Amino acid sequence: MKRFLILLPFALLVGCATTETTTAPDVDTGQLVGEVGDPRNRARLHTELAALYYSRGNMGVALDELRIATGADANYAPAYSMFGLVYLELRERRLAEENFQRALSLSPNDPDINHNYGWYLCQSEREEQSVDYFLRAIRNPLYQKPWRSYSAAGLCLVRVGKLEDAEALFQRALKINPNDPRANLQMGAIRYRQGAFDDAQRWVRRFGQLSPPTAESLWLGLRIERKLGQRMNEASLASQLRRRYPGSPENQKLQRGEYD
Repeated sequence: MKRFLILLPFALLVGCATTETTTAPDVDTGQLVGEVGDPRNRARLHTELAALYYSRGNMGVALDELRIATGADANYAPAYSMFGLVYLELRERRLAEENFQRALSLSPNDPDINHNYGWYLCQSEREEQSVDYFLRAIRNPLYQKPWRSYSAAGLCLVRVGKLEDAEALFQRALKINPNDPRANLQMGAIRYRQGAFDDAQRWVRRFGQLSPPTAESLWLGLRIERKLGQRMNEASLASQLRRRYPGSPENQKLQRGEYD
């Protein structure tokens, strides 16, 4: 399950997350070395640690940190939102729903919680319902990254074939932040489906300037180059897809020759 679209409702404790598996710090007392003893502060710090472990794919330790967080402060809404994300990743839908609902009951206007619940709904095949929660996040005047919610809402509408509405949301995201990689890539995907291959190529190349290649971007890019008759470019992108993402669904389609 992709996690890059999900907004974490707090700053991570380190600058960059890796894919390394790490172990939990010694937190038997429910306190970190040097942390202030205020329960809300302890809850915040352990929720931030949970977010770090979540980003590294270590869901077990993330759950341990969240249990400490909610043990310190049972009314700390971001911890329950983080619980929801972890349970979503673990495909525990009922537990994810329960924790998101608890988070929303504690802080109904929190933009990050609304965004995260919107993503949960989108991943649960309730795409159109998810848009309401993304828009709730955006309407909060204190929300610092509204373009992410516009992009996420657009992606969810693409899944149900509402390309015109999705495009409008991506354009809003790009108006706020022209460097939003996801919106650039999805505009390329929409143009590809519309048959505007030159424009699609421009959007995908713009994505490549903003972000490392993904299986999705390489697959879209090589199909665009194929439509444009650029065989050398197509072959180069296909080679990258096979090398970087050999087990991806996109590479499996490439091997079967399922370009459309």
